Amino acid sequence: MTAREEHLVELVDNDGTVVGATTVAAAHQPPGQLHRAFSVLLVDPAGRVLLQQRASVKTRFPLRWANSCCGHPEPGQSLRNAANRRLMEELGVGPVGLTEVGVHLYFAEDPSTGRVEFEYDHVLCAAFAPDQPVSPDPAEVADLRWVDPEQLRADIVAVPDRYAPWLVGVIERYLQSAPIHSNGAVAADGTVPTDGSGTSGVPAGAASGSTGLADNAAEPPGGR
Repeated sequence: MTAREEHLVELVDNDGTVVGATTVAAAHQPPGQLHRAFSVLLVDPAGRVLLQQRASVKTRFPLRWANSCCGHPEPGQSLRNAANRRLMEELGVGPVGLTEVGVHLYFAEDPSTGRVEFEYDHVLCAAFAPDQPVSPDPAEVADLRWVDPEQLRADIVAVPDRYAPWLVGVIERYLQSAPIHSNGAVAADGTVPTDGSGTSGVPAGAASGSTGLADNAAEPPGGR
């Protein structure tokens, strides 16, 4: 069991009221225990959203495309503090100004690992210019790409197994909210810049494909 699996999460009822706490591992064992989670979407000035492909070592839905980052607040921790922590751990960015745009409750079973997701998921958005550098942790992230959310919604319907099961609810909450914009220009070559650590840029809107990120480390604490 990784250190992350031993972290505590908040158990909640269908209204999001805290009813207890348990470990990440216990919450994701069948039949699942409803717990609080968050999903972050980084949004560029054109309204595109940054997706990450989950690393192969993830214990739930590995190699599926998902939102910019995910996680669980510790009991009593604010969503914004928890989300900014995960943005730094997964993508090497932040802190950013986060706005909650909705909540969705979902249940999903992962046939490849036998784990389940049963989450009260807060959707958080932040403006983020595509020319800002990112430094993805290869134990968390296999790939990155910018996508149009309307096109993404259609592709989730067409090829659902390509995506994490919570992403459809996340995108719906975003599309129902007011657009979030920031000042910032798309990089001249349309890529996601990095901090120079050797991770290559990812063409904006590119199809799934390897960026050369290493994907063979153990999953660190704090993520979904």
